[in-house]
Formats: sequence, C-alpha cells, structure tokens
Amino acid sequence: MLNLKFSRRDCLQVGSLSAVGLSLPQLLRAEQAAKPKRLKSIVLVYLGGGLSHHDSFDLKPEAPEEIRGKYSPIASNLSGVSVGELLPMMSQTMNKVCLVRSGAHNNDHHETATNWVMSGRFGSAFGDWPAIGAVAAHQLGFGASVPPYVSVPRNPSFTWELGKSAFLGGRYESFKAGDPNEKDYRVRDISPGEPLSDARANRRQSLLQSVDGLAKRVQGNDQIATYDEFHQRAAEMILSPTARQAFAIEKEEDKLRDRYGRNTFGQSCLLARRLIESGVRFVTVNFGGWDHHAKIWEGLEKKLPEFDRGFSALVEDTTSRGLLDETLIVCMGEFGRTPKINKDNGRDHWAPAASLLFAGGGVRVGQVIGSTDKHGAYATSNPVAPADVAFTIYSHLGIDPRHQIRTPDGRPVEILDSGEPIRGLFG
Repeated sequence: MLNLKFSRRDCLQVGSLSAVGLSLPQLLRAEQAAKPKRLKSIVLVYLGGGLSHHDSFDLKPEAPEEIRGKYSPIASNLSGVSVGELLPMMSQTMNKVCLVRSGAHNNDHHETATNWVMSGRFGSAFGDWPAIGAVAAHQLGFGASVPPYVSVPRNPSFTWELGKSAFLGGRYESFKAGDPNEKDYRVRDISPGEPLSDARANRRQSLLQSVDGLAKRVQGNDQIATYDEFHQRAAEMILSPTARQAFAIEKEEDKLRDRYGRNTFGQSCLLARRLIESGVRFVTVNFGGWDHHAKIWEGLEKKLPEFDRGFSALVEDTTSRGLLDETLIVCMGEFGRTPKINKDNGRDHWAPAASLLFAGGGVRVGQVIGSTDKHGAYATSNPVAPADVAFTIYSHLGIDPRHQIRTPDGRPVEILDSGEPIRGLFG
C-alpha cells in the first residue's frame, strides 16, 4: 500500500504528483478521507406532559368550537401546511423539518407512556427498560472526553425521574447538565470560565479517591462494582478542556442566545447544539409542563412561544453550521391531548393521536407524514408507534434494534421487540 508521508505543498513544489501516480483530485480525496468524520448524534426534544396537537401542528378549524379551540391556523412556508398562530417562527421553519401527525399508542398514563416512548418498549411505570440514550451509551461506548449521554436540564419526571438506564446500570445513566439559563451557569465541578489550578485539581482528585476507597469496601452493587471505570471517566471529564468548553454556553454571542430565547428551554437547545459539536452522542432536552388539564390557553400562551423560538433556532442554527448531516433532531411528548375541551377549559391525556417533528439525519424535510380524522382524535394513515420512533433513532446511530443485550441475571433481551423505520421519513 502506498504510504502518503508528504504534504500537498511538498508534492506541488517538487512536481512529484505524476511520479507517484496521483492526480491532484485524487490527493485531495485522500486528504479528505484521512480527516476524522463527525460521529452521528441525536438531539431529543422531549415535551413532557403531552403537547396539544390541536393547538400547534394539527389544527382542525372546521371542527366544532369545543374541539378546534381558541387559536387560528397560520400559513407556513410549506405549501398547504398550516400551524397554530402561536408558532410564527416555526411557520417559517416547516420546510426544514418533517411533521408526523400520526403518533399513536394506547396508554394515557404519564409514567408508563413516558417509559414507553423514551425506551421504545412497553413496561410498567417503574422504568423496566433503559432509555434510548442509555442504550446508545452502552452500545457506542465512551469514546470522547465528554459524556455520551446528557440530559438538559435533567431527565423527564413526574412522580419520579424517568428516562434512566434501568438494568444497564449507573455507568450508562445520563449526565444531568442543570439549567443553562441560570446566572453564572456552571456544571457541577466543571468551570469553563476560569483556569483550573493544580491545587483545585488535586482537591478534586482527593475527593474522588476518598469516595473510591469507600466504594471498594462495598460489594454487590452495579454502581460500586464498576466504580473504578466510572471514577476514571469522571476524573477525565472534570479535568477535560473539551468538556469544559462544551458546557461554556456563556461564550456564545448575545445575539444568538437571544435568538434561542433567554429561558431554560431556549438555552437548553443552544447547549444541546454545543454538546453535539463537542462529541456528545445523545442529548435529551427536557421541556416539561404541557399537562394542561385546566386553563390550557394560559398554559400554552407561555409554553408555545418559548418552544417556537427555541426549537426553530435549534433547527436553523444546526442547519447553518452543517451539523444536520450527522445529527437527527426528534421532538415528541408521551402523547397528545383530548379533542374535546373539558369543563375546566383544558384538554386531558390522549394517546391515539399526537404530532412529532424530525429534522436532519437524512430526513426528507418539507413534508407531512400521516394524518388524523376530522376531530384530531385518531391516526387515519401511517400510524407511528413508540417502537417505530426508537427503531428510527437506533438505525440513525448504526445500532441494530434487534441486537440482544443482557440483563443482570444474564438473560438476553432484544433492544426492541417490535417496531420498524418510520415509512416515508427518509428520501
């Protein structure tokens, strides 16, 4: 095999391209192939509580008033597609996303449904199955000096925290980034804005070693059994300039931070973009608070404008930076909301219909997949189940959804026991 131990400049200077049988285009291709390729990544924007599709992406203006609700549809930049009037920025971003209007399953309990859509497998409300991000960390490993799986600001939660690693154990749990909209935001002991002195580094190492010594005296716990490995990763990340820079959201220009929105969701989306740029493979942006059983208009008039600004900025920013070739953005909740407005002027849980958004990762954008009936109650074409979403995400990451992983007692189980790629999502 020919060993190219010379620069393009050297070749041009001595006129030796033809001597080694290479044209300039061939050499350029060889150089490009030698560059490290950006790893594939996922940004999952999770709308915990359940976004009302009737008031956002699947309006039914011809339905009776108690179904169509308060908001009027506005035209988008995608021909024939309208969105709710509280989404003016998204109306100009619809040509950069794929809207799925036929998310559907049959469980309308928050905890159970959240576990289902976060893992792709149905189980109890206690988190029987590991979240997609945890499986991704398990299958893809810890290749960079940043955690492979990050939740911003934390995992989805209702009665207890969901979106966890379940039987895979603590080593594959998400790293909780906290609220990037806080004043003087810092992540645990990662302080990107100031130099790390030898004394501070030594104190951190001493603390880790003290905990390590205690851990080694305890047996039989997965967190403890794998502590040496976890300790090393934690120490590397705490001291890593890459990690410190990844979380340094204050380095972004004020104008861009304003574009995302000066709120927790907007800054979480901006931090997600920084994290995938730095090598994080899976980021969950957790934006809860959509459980509007009462006074839904008051709730949506706060939540939808924040979503509108933050999510549209994420799509536009990642597009302009060329990140979407290798990044798949997914936006979903655990279910939709009831067609009929209830006596408390709210909408209740509704699993048979929901709207989802996809961008990047080879998605054929500027289209709508699936539909619901005239009242937005049931998916009438191309229903998309939680396992289908998970199957699509795993496939993007190069993970075989049917691959078997082992439970702590050694029992082999498939990552997914059902599901298929979402039909029509990719060109």
